[in-house]
Amino acid sequence: MELSVIIVSYNVRDYLRQALKSVFEAGQEISYEIIVVDNHSSDGSAEMAEKEFPSARIIASGANEGFSAACNRGINGSSGEYVLILNPDTFVYPDALTKALLFMNSHPEAGATGARMSDGNGRFLPESKRGFPSPMTSLFKFSGMGRLFPRSALFNGYYLGSMPAEDVCRADILTGAFMMIRREALVKAGLFDTRYFLYGEDIDMSWRIRKAGYYNYYLPDVQIIHYKGKSALTNREVSLKHFYKAMKIFTASHLKKGWHIPVNVGVTLLEKAAMARLYLERFIKK
Repeated sequence: MELSVIIVSYNVRDYLRQALKSVFEAGQEISYEIIVVDNHSSDGSAEMAEKEFPSARIIASGANEGFSAACNRGINGSSGEYVLILNPDTFVYPDALTKALLFMNSHPEAGATGARMSDGNGRFLPESKRGFPSPMTSLFKFSGMGRLFPRSALFNGYYLGSMPAEDVCRADILTGAFMMIRREALVKAGLFDTRYFLYGEDIDMSWRIRKAGYYNYYLPDVQIIHYKGKSALTNREVSLKHFYKAMKIFTASHLKKGWHIPVNVGVTLLEKAAMARLYLERFIKK
């Protein structure tokens, strides 16, 4: 088996249907399997996938156990030489899988590859390629300096602004919306960290692949559409809490100890500001 495509789904039945159709179209010339891990959806996602895509394997979780744990379920049940983590709110271009596999097969140093992502309106998504979120890099990102100097290697290192979107490049961080991982690298790096319920797990995995001795690559000719946020939690307050918790977990795991306290203080302030904006929006709508 050359490729195992793992899709974690939660209450996005129609997007899941579209993603599965695109994968079947893109996989006609390769040896692959599709594993859908359904995180206890209530919209009939698992039933739809089982009925309309009988060749896909459906793993139904008894509860919403989070993205990382669900990915691990799929990985443990897979057999491909490569593992593709794919969001359900995506559309894979017909040649995306073959191009990504061709690159991986010809670049043994590649632990993982990511795609050029665009949103539903055709706009390039800068999170397709990212640098390591060091304190300085993150400060420039959250302060808005990256938007002011989008091509700067210093001020927009978070999105690798100095690397043209049209060029292949090494990227410290890839997105979990489309992350093709060499199984050998996955064995060395370990499975997804289940402390990340939602958000941050792709950053952590990307960096652990780098620490295992491999490189991550952004491939501009491997293209997908990512309808951002459709597979996230619908409760924005809970979603925000998971996001900022993930940032603190990453800080504790990968930053030097001297940075833990100041970064956590900064993350807490950002979280409080985000919550305040959310409550203000609710108040205005009343």
